[in-house]
Amino acid sequence: MPRRLAAYASIAFAACLLNACGAPVDLKQAVEVTDVTAGWFDAGIVAGKNKLVPSVTFKLKKKQDVRLSSVSLNVSFLFKKDNEPNDDVYVQNIPFEGAETAPITVRSKVGYTGDPPQTRAEMLKNSQFQDMDARIFAKQSSSQWVELQRVTIARQLITQ
Repeated sequence: MPRRLAAYASIAFAACLLNACGAPVDLKQAVEVTDVTAGWFDAGIVAGKNKLVPSVTFKLKKKQDVRLSSVSLNVSFLFKKDNEPNDDVYVQNIPFEGAETAPITVRSKVGYTGDPPQTRAEMLKNSQFQDMDARIFAKQSSSQWVELQRVTIARQLITQ
């Protein structure tokens, strides 16, 4: 009998946890992207060449009445000219601290390289340089990915 009581208690506890999590949140309506900065991060010298990678920093802010403790993100970097993908970066379990997250920085591993003595600023002016966008997607638990915002990667150098 005590085992059966313990099993019922465990089931009741699990049901309470599921109810506390509530229904999936409509992230498109509940969360907004704020404090956005984007540019080209100076990734240093790689294989003897200067390297720049696209970078985006932002916060997520949830509406006041939304019960949401964390989200996962997928940031897709793509070429602006033809929307061809360049790289995807997955970030799991971004926690909310009150109504917003701490600043989130996402950088692609794929970017541009240039032979020295070409400076990084000169790389941004090169005729072969292609502009990029970052598409920020979010999801909660097992929900579908939702695009929150598309950000243009500005032709500016970022060193931090």
